[in-house]
Amino acid sequence: MHLCFIFILFISYIPLTAHAQTDQYETIKKNGVLRVGLSADYAPYEFEKSANGKREYAGIDIELSKKLAKDLGVELKIVNMQFDSLLGALKTGKIDVIISGMSPTPERKKEVDFSDYYMNVEQRMIIQKKDEKKLQSVEDFKGKSVGVQKQSTQEELAKSEIPDANVASLTRVPDIIMSLNTGKIDGLILEGPVGEAYLTQNKNLTFSKLQFANASKGTAIALPKDSPKLLNAVNQTIKDVKAHDLLKDYKEKANTAMFDDGSFISKYGSFFVQGVGATILISLIGVVLGSLFGSMLAFMKIGKNIILKSIAWIYIEFIRGTPLLVQVFLVYFGTTAVLGIDLSAFICGAIALVINCAAYIAEIIRAGINAVDKGQAEAARSLGLSQAQTMKNVIMPQAIKNILPALGNEFVTVIKESSIVSVIGVSELMFNAQVVQGASFDPFTPLLIVAIVYFILTFALSRVMNVIEGRMSVSD
Repeated sequence: MHLCFIFILFISYIPLTAHAQTDQYETIKKNGVLRVGLSADYAPYEFEKSANGKREYAGIDIELSKKLAKDLGVELKIVNMQFDSLLGALKTGKIDVIISGMSPTPERKKEVDFSDYYMNVEQRMIIQKKDEKKLQSVEDFKGKSVGVQKQSTQEELAKSEIPDANVASLTRVPDIIMSLNTGKIDGLILEGPVGEAYLTQNKNLTFSKLQFANASKGTAIALPKDSPKLLNAVNQTIKDVKAHDLLKDYKEKANTAMFDDGSFISKYGSFFVQGVGATILISLIGVVLGSLFGSMLAFMKIGKNIILKSIAWIYIEFIRGTPLLVQVFLVYFGTTAVLGIDLSAFICGAIALVINCAAYIAEIIRAGINAVDKGQAEAARSLGLSQAQTMKNVIMPQAIKNILPALGNEFVTVIKESSIVSVIGVSELMFNAQVVQGASFDPFTPLLIVAIVYFILTFALSRVMNVIEGRMSVSD
């Protein structure tokens, strides 16, 4: 079971905060902001592009979001995150509605409410052109691998109508496209408009002639339970969109935005630059504050106070024994669901990194202190130095020299692990690469660029740490 679904179940048993006890319509009007959650890697529905050096969202769902915000008389705020994190964000009050090409299912209806359908789309199977004659029916996919997006309509369709196929559920559409291009899977299911957009940029792919019995699926807006005023307002907007045939205009705008002229670097270079800045900043916060709290934990663990010693031991063992991804979700969803504090994705990601770094750095520092010969402390105390003076002037200078290589490795690890916070929508390097994947329909080039940038960052840091180690070893 996917982590996000586990968290949805978890928060279902937590007493709901004020945002879920009143109609969400009142909250939106009070705040003057409509927070729309979506996954901006799903053109032509929602994607990011660069216009006049500035990043902006575009797509059918973006235009619908603008229309809804205007009808409500509030400002629009787009909250971009991975698709399978959206329901958890809605349940915990991080967003007000989901407008992301989402289809109502019995499971989803248990957790959230849905508006009327605003669009009906046909599900299509995409295959490589070389397999066009071999994969034309459901029977042809027996024993074959079919890619779908996790917790999507396509996933349910594949399991129900192609039971003999091996369903490969991935988080993001670009990853599924790349799996098909590299032969990892034999086909993938996408909504018709999305598939058409990818086929224009992937000439080796085509639609299969396979026909699904339940190919037509409606997409709707998801909103919190027990919000009849908001539901009525959303349905009124959808009714107005249909009455004036606005979807036709939305589709034309999306198609124009998808295929703007310009080179890859001119269109998406700013995405990578901004991502590097965010990665360095959040990594720096994690390292600096993690070192501070890690030092405190290390002294607590080597101290004589049994209570502080136990607290440090439990904290370190728990953090080191759980994945960073889980910690990120706990901080992001838990701060709202449990504490009632609505923190930004960046702050939640930074907190999670600090929490994680502190545990590992604490053990590194503790090991460095213990590596110093006990005779050093005894000699210092015999000369009249206090325990604090001994630690500051005798033990720590030697310990730091011993642990410097390990600390350097930890700093390099933090830069790479910062990519995990992309799952909650932190606009760091990996997140921006994923955005470019969705906007450019090129799943490989952004990853190659990101790999090179990460290497440059970590290589430069390693060289700096080597210089520092060299200078500190001069005294030896």
